[in-house]
Amino acid sequence: MPQVKPMEGNQAVAEAMRQINPDVVAAYPITPSTEVVQTFAQFVADGEVDTNFVAVESEHSAMSACTAAAAAGGRVMNATSSAGLALMWEILYITASLRMPVILTVVNRALSGNLNIHCDHSDTMGARDAGWIQIYAENVQESYDNLIQAVAIGEQMDVRLPVMSCLDGFLVSHSYELLQVEDDEAVRDFVGSYQPRYPLLDVANPLTMGPLDLYDFYFEHKRDQWAAYEPAKQAIIDVGQRFDEQFGRSYGLFEEYQLDDAEIAIVALGSMAGTAKDAVESLRAEGVKAGLLKLRVFRPFPAEELAAALSGLEAVAICDRAASYGGAGGPLYAEVTSALYVAGASVPAINCIYGLGGRQIAPDEIINIYRDLERVAEEGQPDQPLEFIGVRSFDKEEHADKYAF
Repeated sequence: MPQVKPMEGNQAVAEAMRQINPDVVAAYPITPSTEVVQTFAQFVADGEVDTNFVAVESEHSAMSACTAAAAAGGRVMNATSSAGLALMWEILYITASLRMPVILTVVNRALSGNLNIHCDHSDTMGARDAGWIQIYAENVQESYDNLIQAVAIGEQMDVRLPVMSCLDGFLVSHSYELLQVEDDEAVRDFVGSYQPRYPLLDVANPLTMGPLDLYDFYFEHKRDQWAAYEPAKQAIIDVGQRFDEQFGRSYGLFEEYQLDDAEIAIVALGSMAGTAKDAVESLRAEGVKAGLLKLRVFRPFPAEELAAALSGLEAVAICDRAASYGGAGGPLYAEVTSALYVAGASVPAINCIYGLGGRQIAPDEIINIYRDLERVAEEGQPDQPLEFIGVRSFDKEEHADKYAF
């Protein structure tokens, strides 16, 4: 029977992994995702799963072992953060190119420098073009639910792609919430048994995997890989509907919160969305028609669906917890504004970069973003759409002896 238990985000992910019972977990722990594999390793030691847990010497080796295990025909999972994901960089592309449905929990954390162990989305945004599906959670329940769905999505035969299931470091990973834990057998029935495709251990049907691929065929193989992402988008929708039917919680590409009649809205990923919902409720009580689009799926990016949801607004703020240095704004801003442009939706848009290195964003700061949007709705697209939310200001000349910039 389902049970309600207090759990942190990391513990919730490990619990979902226990219920799924993967064949292989190869991991090299890193803060703040350490607790995921630490908890799961205890399940292995206690005989609660049949998983072969491989302790490796680096994150690069971890993803190499995961990809090899998936190629051999196993259901494979892992967890990492920040520099750990960055050290996997080379293998991330290989995993996706080989169409191996490895499931990777990423507990989002800032990348150096300077050294920081707290949340922002610079790690997964840096890997956004590696070919992995990316799904983001607002809270502990979604972290648990998303991981279960990730298995069903990635393993679908017309998809066969690796999936990053992302949750905000410390803000979700180390925060306790009441979690509805579903029945073990119900979860295993939902994900089903793993059906490998072209496993290397099928000695009756030998094949070559990962060969040298020069200009005579590489381009065609990359074009074929591109074709997997439209079925992936539909798989996310279908699996979310099936999850709702079985467990009573609905998921899609994004969540629209008070967006039907909204005049101004914020687009956000991850835990910020929960705080933004409170801000929307406060503004609605004042008569302000504020709304929120909480983006759940960043890859494959739901451009058409998102543009349709936002096209009737008078102004929109796209909130990035990552910066694209030297670019026109944050990575989410670039994707959303591109989608609006292609759809012919002339919606004034600002980009709010916030929360880098784990800095909290307060409800009043989110309300101020909506106040800015009221001005943008009246005045039109600003010349400078980029805003940094919550940054302290100081005189550089006064502190020149302390700062090198």
